[in-house]
Amino acid sequence: MNAPVQRSPFTSPGSWAKTALLALHASGAHRLAPKSLAGVGAILMLHRVRRADGGGFAPNGALEVTPEFLDATIQRAGGLGYNFVNLDEAVRRLKDRDFARPFIVFTLDDGYRDNLTEAAPVFRRHNVPFTVYLSTGLPDGTAELWWVALERVITHATELHVRFGDGEAAISCATAEQKNAAWAAIYWRLRAGSEEAMRAEIARLAVQHEIDLAAITRELALSWDEVRELAADPLASIEAHTADHFALAKLDAARAHEQIASGLARHETELGRRPRHFSYPYGDPASAGQRDFDMAAGFGFVSATTTRKGLIHPRHADRLTSLPRLSLNGNYQDVRIVEVLLSGLPFALARPIAGASVD
Repeated sequence: MNAPVQRSPFTSPGSWAKTALLALHASGAHRLAPKSLAGVGAILMLHRVRRADGGGFAPNGALEVTPEFLDATIQRAGGLGYNFVNLDEAVRRLKDRDFARPFIVFTLDDGYRDNLTEAAPVFRRHNVPFTVYLSTGLPDGTAELWWVALERVITHATELHVRFGDGEAAISCATAEQKNAAWAAIYWRLRAGSEEAMRAEIARLAVQHEIDLAAITRELALSWDEVRELAADPLASIEAHTADHFALAKLDAARAHEQIASGLARHETELGRRPRHFSYPYGDPASAGQRDFDMAAGFGFVSATTTRKGLIHPRHADRLTSLPRLSLNGNYQDVRIVEVLLSGLPFALARPIAGASVD
């Protein structure tokens, strides 16, 4: 989570996308789409699984789905004939061109406690394997969930004085409408700068508004004991997501390499195994590129996933360190939308409409 990321109109919250996707479902067009659009499977991306709190200002809501929606998604995908497999099996099928039945892999990024308390019971109920991509700095207490901190700063403030690279701006955030506008104004401008500058400014705002970054990590992230509890589940796989969740493309090569290497070292120390699979933090085109794909291959990862939107096709057998994923977006918690997206039709439509890059 460089510049604002190019986003397809079919995956952009707050646009006409939800209406368009539901209209496609109602029309039945997705059922008539060429089967080739659906590819051979999908890697689904989640972050948090938690019960809705009903809050009006929730800019990170896209990263949160309810256990009920996860349950419904599993049931709908199973009804559509998908096999639920782990990453090792998905890679095997791609390499062996074993496409008898389409597959789905469930992945969860970062390492939130609710992956253990809320998500794992749903997966166990359906005997579905799942992968948690863990940023090791979260259980270590060295990484910051800065996006949560920024949300809480805006929630509690009525006005902010934010220091951007080109000067300071006063931003009102007294009302719910102003808070949403403030998030849009602050988030992307800070993201456009360096990782260090962004994090330093959010840390400054957090101190100013009495938001404890370390306490947020302790509150929301898995501890190492909880990671070990999750790793003991035969359905679960704990894989790599760097140490401190930096956008690798915004780091020089040496530091990007160190972020991956130190995360791997912590995995091996705490869990006694070296991860086989990797996920790029943020994972959009501005946050991970060819240099980073090559770096992941150099570390020997069997696969590496991005957040670039798309389904898995046979061609991805030659692109195993730059695999696209399909987000289970908290702003689109409707299994009809999942069904339409799995058809591949929205991605085919989005390419000429928005010039979207779908891997």
